[in-house]
Amino acid sequence: MKRYEGLFILKTSAKEETIKDIIDNVSAEIAAQGGKVETVQKMDKRPFARVANRRFSSGYYANIIFNAPPEAIATLRSRFALNDDVFRVIFTVAPPPKQAKAA
Repeated sequence: MKRYEGLFILKTSAKEETIKDIIDNVSAEIAAQGGKVETVQKMDKRPFARVANRRFSSGYYANIIFNAPPEAIATLRSRFALNDDVFRVIFTVAPPPKQAKAA
């Protein structure tokens, strides 16, 4: 299994109260493909530098670090492309976690 970092941009049509539910659904989808979520970093709503669609000029950002088999990434990309709550998703290989120095 490899360590990945997924940057998710969630549509702003969802209310802030439902963002946690959407992130939980994303985490469940990763787990369903054989992955294990390490950390979830919920970021704020940010405006887009370049607006691709006039209906969506901003989005909620969430950064999820997880371990998954390499073949699961293609499946996750196609699953999130069909998800109405996810505007964009980018997967990258995450660096190994830094070890704390012993004193």
